[in-house]
Amino acid sequence: MRTQVEALWTVVRARWEELRREPEAGYSTETVLVTALLVVAALAVIAIVIAKVTEKANGITM
Repeated sequence: MRTQVEALWTVVRARWEELRREPEAGYSTETVLVTALLVVAALAVIAIVIAKVTEKANGITM
């Protein structure tokens, strides 16, 4: 697990340095924020659907 975190940190740090050299190469703050909000909304919808399906499945008697 530790090596995976170290590898991820190395990639993030390299990407950060690349973006610092070319400030126009990255996404705008607004784009990142909207994307993050859409991801959170999608995860919430998925969680609600899973909860409803599980509730219905548990209500089935045989």
